[in-house]
Amino acid sequence: MPFKKLILLSALGVALHAQAQTDRMPGAPVQQVSLTSGTLVVVPAFGEVRHANDEATVTFAVEEQDKDRTAATARVNQKMKQGTDIVRGADPKAQLKTVGYYTYPVYPEVPDGARPLANQAARRVPIGWRVGQTLEVKTRSLEALPKTVASAQKVLNLNGIDYHLSPELAKRLDDERIGATYRNLNERIASIAKAMGRSVNDAVIDTVDFEGSGNYVGEAAPAPRMAMMSARSADAAAMPEPSFEPGETTLQMRLVGKVKFR
Repeated sequence: MPFKKLILLSALGVALHAQAQTDRMPGAPVQQVSLTSGTLVVVPAFGEVRHANDEATVTFAVEEQDKDRTAATARVNQKMKQGTDIVRGADPKAQLKTVGYYTYPVYPEVPDGARPLANQAARRVPIGWRVGQTLEVKTRSLEALPKTVASAQKVLNLNGIDYHLSPELAKRLDDERIGATYRNLNERIASIAKAMGRSVNDAVIDTVDFEGSGNYVGEAAPAPRMAMMSARSADAAAMPEPSFEPGETTLQMRLVGKVKFR
């Protein structure tokens, strides 16, 4: 092989080897792939708003047990009427609703291991009756709620409290949530266009799919329920006020946008 041709081949091999090493070096510049006209990009977006709860649903209950069904029923009716009058007097704007009333017999307990015959079970006689009623109170007077509850607890049991957003506030926050999510979509489109080396003016939103994931992400999440049973005080007049914290509700939304680059 001629000497000049040998030198040329060697130089070519060295150049190819150096190029290969450069391609494998970390941090080496990556050649950007150019986008063709009409490229479709799927962009997810997310929005969130928070607000303090402005409404509460309080559940009161009363239950009595007696050998005489009439006596148990009379005490329940009397206490519920007293409790209802107390709530209405303390919070005139509250919405009251009866959500349950029950009466059922109480039978003697069967000793462990004992299995009564069918005819014996049919002849079982109740030893008493249990009667109860439940009252639901919806209010927006949250500052006065501890005092209202303390007054009602003189005759009623407190079964639970659910703090949440009123329908009007929830609607207003839903508008804000949609706006926040759509703004996030535009922000992400601008970031994606910059990363692709394209102008955001070349991006055209083709489709906007709210809740595009197919399920609700962070549906107005219900506020934690505070289940608490009240203990009857020996001195009802000295009933201390309970401590409540309304907390806040977070509303979230996800959307998926399809964007075409011209």
